[in-house]
Amino acid sequence: MNYRRIWLAGGTYFFTVTLLQRGNNALLTEHIAALRLAVSEVKTNYPFTIHAWVVLPDHLHCVLELPPNDSNYALRWRLIKSAFSKKMVADEPRSMVRQARGERGIWQRRYWAHLITHDADFANHVDYVHINPLKHGLVKAVAEWPHSTFHQHVKMGNYPLDWAGNSANLLLDLE
Repeated sequence: MNYRRIWLAGGTYFFTVTLLQRGNNALLTEHIAALRLAVSEVKTNYPFTIHAWVVLPDHLHCVLELPPNDSNYALRWRLIKSAFSKKMVADEPRSMVRQARGERGIWQRRYWAHLITHDADFANHVDYVHINPLKHGLVKAVAEWPHSTFHQHVKMGNYPLDWAGNSANLLLDLE
């Protein structure tokens, strides 16, 4: 299959990155410190700006901006996934194909990437990142979810603390 990606130096992107085993898998939130460390290690060597980030039990969403003259988000995701995987005990089930390739069975191979193209697109995706724990029924108010940049945005004055607090049926349309 031929996947088409848009590579824009200095671009801002929305990403969804997912565990291979979804559903009752809470690996990311159970090992949030390992994920934070993996992101920090990669960010040190391959800088990027985090505009929004949320970690859910089996997937994450984020809005990241790359430095000028750099469009290689694929390298960053490969390194983040690899660094996190190396911090986990290698006891997950793996397909014969993954075993033959020496791959772990933690992450889905691919991820969703969307180039942010204008201010409203940026705002919609940042909102989507932050509303996600509510959308998935993990909390009754966005502020209840600890693994999110929402709290930083509240401190910066971008959101009130009760933003989307009573909107259990709210689903943002990003189209």
